[in-house]
Amino acid sequence: MSTTNQVLNELIEINNDRIAGFEKALADINDENIDLKGLFQEYATQSRKFSQELTALVAARAGEPETGNSVAGTLHRAWIDVKALFGGSDRESILSEAERGEDAIKKAYKIALTDGGLTGEALEIVSKQSQDILSAHDSIKALRDAAKL
Repeated sequence: MSTTNQVLNELIEINNDRIAGFEKALADINDENIDLKGLFQEYATQSRKFSQELTALVAARAGEPETGNSVAGTLHRAWIDVKALFGGSDRESILSEAERGEDAIKKAYKIALTDGGLTGEALEIVSKQSQDILSAHDSIKALRDAAKL
């Protein structure tokens, strides 16, 4: 079983991946998909907040908070192919890639909650963040499904 700080640092890393993915999308979205910019900005801001909360937890436990993105083998990199994908402007493709990233972070939170041995404040914060991640995932999935029509 991982230590609490290891679990929290993995979540910090994947939140940092999520921020990078949404920032890349924001930079590359064209005018026909301008409505996605507000949503993607909201989710990047959400992950910044989550990362800060998790960093504070790690620091309070006398740990060294993670500051970077995940490395291969640590967790699924939420936005590995984002640069190639966001060169285009197809709404369904943009939303499919965003959902893929949300699937990865959703999975990371599920693993942290089921196998991470979290207790107390760490469990409370990660549970709350997980609920918000699930909501974001469902919103992006609904938009992706609508784009298929």
